[in-house]
Amino acid sequence: MFMREEIEDWERQQLSPFAMVSADSQGRSRPEELDGLRTCFMRDRDRIIHSKAFRRLSQKTQVYITPSGDHYRTRLTHTLEVNQIAKTIGKALRLNEDLIEAIALAHDVGHTPFAHTGEEVLNQLMPGGFRHNVNSVRVLARIERHKGRPGLNLSREVLDGVLHHSGYGTAQKGAATLEGQIIRFSDKIAYVQHDIDDSIRAGVLREDDLPGQFTEVLGHSHGERITTLVTDLVQHTRTLMEEAAPGASLKLCFTSEVDEALKGLRAFMFDHVYKGDICALERERAALVVQYLFDYYCNHPEQMPELYQQIAAEETIKQGVCDYLSGMSDAYCIAAFKEITIPRSFIHN
Repeated sequence: MFMREEIEDWERQQLSPFAMVSADSQGRSRPEELDGLRTCFMRDRDRIIHSKAFRRLSQKTQVYITPSGDHYRTRLTHTLEVNQIAKTIGKALRLNEDLIEAIALAHDVGHTPFAHTGEEVLNQLMPGGFRHNVNSVRVLARIERHKGRPGLNLSREVLDGVLHHSGYGTAQKGAATLEGQIIRFSDKIAYVQHDIDDSIRAGVLREDDLPGQFTEVLGHSHGERITTLVTDLVQHTRTLMEEAAPGASLKLCFTSEVDEALKGLRAFMFDHVYKGDICALERERAALVVQYLFDYYCNHPEQMPELYQQIAAEETIKQGVCDYLSGMSDAYCIAAFKEITIPRSFIHN
């Protein structure tokens, strides 16, 4: 028996009836031979980790644009925190941790440089708008390559979880699997709390500035709040599982008190940090850079790498430029701007 088959048998015996077992995956857009060692979701995880888009997360801003300190979060550290939180929840609920990990590691590969500022600029410039979760799927299915072909050819469950990880407190459709739904919650648990932590470190906020009606529910420290949120989601979901009929579909949620407290802290962060006056000048500068480069490459598509020139020819110039810019790290984006705009002497000693 192949080890993959042993793992698949173990999943059927040990995981929750509500879990997505690997052997029941809906498969890939391009059929592949099964691996002797790894399940489909394990293979997906490995492809994501080895992708260029995943490596670039280390140089993409989380909230504060190109911070000088070493201890501020990047997209990569955010991704790792989401993964850790999600796997903790998944283990407590006996769900498929390999699927959870694959979605968690992939969920933000479509994020732009300069955090949400870059996303907002591209959303204004692109016909039909720009959403980083949709772009993450595009990166995984079109931009990255596997065995010389476009896309990593990931399992449908992974792509579904990535697509539906974004949004909170909205009526939009959630992921088809509980594993995918966990990423949506873990993403919010992680970024609200670690963005508060980074803001306190930067001197932008103090713990006492946080609205008391929310911290009284969630806790008065970074660790307390994460513990409260994870514990509440696990315990409430276990109750839902116990009450659900066999074969029923579940929709994860916090208890109402905890849900309102997290939404309240998130709204506070949007008002005072993400959209606030403190970082307004840096957001304005970052927007200028992205806007300038978008216009420049639309007029000079030959200056882009071959892949993006090809996309510009096959789809539209704007799509090729968008794919190129959204994949840039903060540092690369700034370097490209300097290369184009700052005069250099052509005389060499």
